[in-house]
Amino acid sequence: MQSFPDRPDGRLPRYQQLRDDLARRIAEGEWAPEKAIATEAELSEFYNVSTGTLRKAIDLLVADGVLTRTQGRGTFIRRPRFDSSLFRFFRFESLDGKPVRPTAKVLRRELVKPNETIRSKLQMKASEKAIHLSRVRLIDGEPVLSEEIWLPRGRFDALATLPLGDFEHLLYPLYERLCRQIVASATEILNVEQATEKDAALLRIDIGSPVILVQRVAVDFAGMPIEWRSTRGSATAFQYQVEIR
Repeated sequence: MQSFPDRPDGRLPRYQQLRDDLARRIAEGEWAPEKAIATEAELSEFYNVSTGTLRKAIDLLVADGVLTRTQGRGTFIRRPRFDSSLFRFFRFESLDGKPVRPTAKVLRRELVKPNETIRSKLQMKASEKAIHLSRVRLIDGEPVLSEEIWLPRGRFDALATLPLGDFEHLLYPLYERLCRQIVASATEILNVEQATEKDAALLRIDIGSPVILVQRVAVDFAGMPIEWRSTRGSATAFQYQVEIR
């Protein structure tokens, strides 16, 4: 996703300045996801520009995946579906062969200064603290995935004192409801590693057996990173499928 500055660059064409300012307003939560934003006529009047100029700005946000148009209904903020992404790679089935989505349990939370790698991923200052969550994904009470999640505390302070039992299976709706932080897009990298002693104990697999590591950086509508997470699971549950046309 395109990254947007805090303030529009006055050197840019007017429609690009409008694109940047609209992205800022979306990132700040002026309009809720899956709700229509103001009409083109209202926005044209607000910015004192022609409808054509305003439409070009919206076209850019549609191309960037921030907005989507629905004929006859208006222009809406797009809400991606993230949880299904992880399960393109990890496939779990019940005893009768039906697909199963794991539940989640937070094992530990700590407030710490992250290391340089994570600080860089989240574009945090050296003095800033992060919320670090360790959690497992389970099927019938058996751990199948382990996750390490890092969040800038300044954006997610409400989670610093939330009882661990109140964390939900899906975190992104919780981010939005309690912290007004909306994940707009994410980038994932996959690697294959050998299970460490910690992996073996947590996932109940053999030390040295292959595990799949999925690392994700999630960003808001302004293109700022707000979450870094790593997910590890046994390679026996891994499946990669792609359709080529």
